[in-house]
Amino acid sequence: MSGHSKWATIKHKKGAADARRGKIFTKVIKEITVAARVGGGDPGGNPRLRAAVAAAKAENMPADNIKRAIQKGTGELPGTTYEECVYEAYGPGGVAMIVEVTTDNKNRTTSEIRHVFAKHGGTFGASVAWMFHKKGYVVVEKGKADEEKLLELVTDAGADDMNDDGSNWEILSSPENFHNVVERLKAAQITPAAAEVSMVPQNYVKLTGKQADQMLRLMEELEDHEDVSHVYANFDIEEAELHALTQTK
Repeated sequence: MSGHSKWATIKHKKGAADARRGKIFTKVIKEITVAARVGGGDPGGNPRLRAAVAAAKAENMPADNIKRAIQKGTGELPGTTYEECVYEAYGPGGVAMIVEVTTDNKNRTTSEIRHVFAKHGGTFGASVAWMFHKKGYVVVEKGKADEEKLLELVTDAGADDMNDDGSNWEILSSPENFHNVVERLKAAQITPAAAEVSMVPQNYVKLTGKQADQMLRLMEELEDHEDVSHVYANFDIEEAELHALTQTK
């Protein structure tokens, strides 16, 4: 399993979203506010806002909360001013990592993220963005769809590639075609295990033993931080070892 899909599917299997729903609401509200500020308050003409609203609805966020977040972003209501930052780093075993944050205090957040990397054997501050490409990324569990029919559906929707990733199908598209791919899947009654516009690695670092365990703990702590919106990493862990590690958490 590859790093970007691995973390998405680990979270799906572990039900991490349910355990951290309060922090997820905070993160989604931040994303809606920033998206509305940057691209306007109409989801129809603002793809980023449309994706953020869809994520909010998937978490059963009340419509009033979504509306207020949009109004804070457009300036119709007073609200906190958020700044977006991107950190590049190395994790255990030389894993390249990109961490995107949305914060109202950059100095505080930078200090906290630096501490998390030091705690889990990482190196904060690097130049790794060249190792990633921005792609629409969707995970579909194999039991949810027939391979040939799924390939035909996503190809017609504008996907660039579909890969076998163990127990899942991994679908890649341009960021522009991502929304169309997801909507076509939903229309076919296929619910993705994960769907996002992601920074997809060009290659992967295989981790085992202590480094694999450190990497999973680093990812968990970063994503548990309320200012972190996305984490991308180019790690790979064998299915059997991943199963053993996740069973102990």
